[in-house]
Amino acid sequence: MNSSQTVNNDDILLKLCHSVSHVLSSTSASHVTHAGMVQSISKTRLKPDLGCFSIFDGGFSGLVVINFSADAAIEIYRRYMVNMGMPESELAFSHTSDDVANVMGELMNQILGDFIGKISKELQTSISQSQPKMLTINKELTISVDTNLDDAVARRVSFKTENNHIFYLEFAMDKTEFIRSYDFEMDEEFDPDSLIETHQKTANKVAVEKSKLLADPSVKGIVADDADDLLNELGL
Repeated sequence: MNSSQTVNNDDILLKLCHSVSHVLSSTSASHVTHAGMVQSISKTRLKPDLGCFSIFDGGFSGLVVINFSADAAIEIYRRYMVNMGMPESELAFSHTSDDVANVMGELMNQILGDFIGKISKELQTSISQSQPKMLTINKELTISVDTNLDDAVARRVSFKTENNHIFYLEFAMDKTEFIRSYDFEMDEEFDPDSLIETHQKTANKVAVEKSKLLADPSVKGIVADDADDLLNELGL
C-alpha cells in the first residue's frame, strides 16, 4: 500500500491485483501475474468466454469483474482441482461445464475475501460483498454491469497464467481518498496454515516427550495426569 498519507483508487486497485495473483497462484500451485500497466476504461463489461462479477459496499462502493478466456479458465480450474487431489481423468475439459463455473466462482469469492480482509484492516473501514455471479458468455455478446456509483473510476488490468493464457480484471468504484489522520500500527498478519502447522508440531512434541516419560523405568507408578503436570512444569 502507498506509504504516503493518502490512499486513492489506484492504490486500492493494486491491492486487489495482488489478491488475484496471490489467491490464484497459491490455490492452483502455479504462477499467475498481472501487468504493470493499468488501462483507464469508461465502464465495466462482462465478456467471453467466462465472466464473473461481484458488487461490494460499505466504506466505499464498487464492482469487480473478471473475464476469463476459455483457455485461462480451464487451466486455472484444472490446476486447482489437481492441487486439491482430484484425478485429472475426472475433470471437465470445457469451460461451459457447471463444475468449472462453480470452481471459478469459489476462487472469485476467495479473492474478494482476501482483498476485503486486507483493505479493511489497512483503511480501517468495513466492506461487504455480494455473492459472485459467474456467466458463460457467447462470443458475440457483451454485457454492461451498471452500479450506483456517484463518480465512478474504472480500470482494466490484464493477467497471465503460467501457460501464458490471458484474462482481465475490470474494476470500478467511487472516486475516493483515504487520508491518514495519525500514525497507527496494523495488527500483524498471520497465515492460518502456518499457525495450525506450528500447533501440530508442538502437540507432536508433547506426545513424544510424554511417551518417553511414561516408558522411563526410573519413573515408576506415575500416572498420566502426573505426567501432564510434569510436562507443564517443564514448559512442554
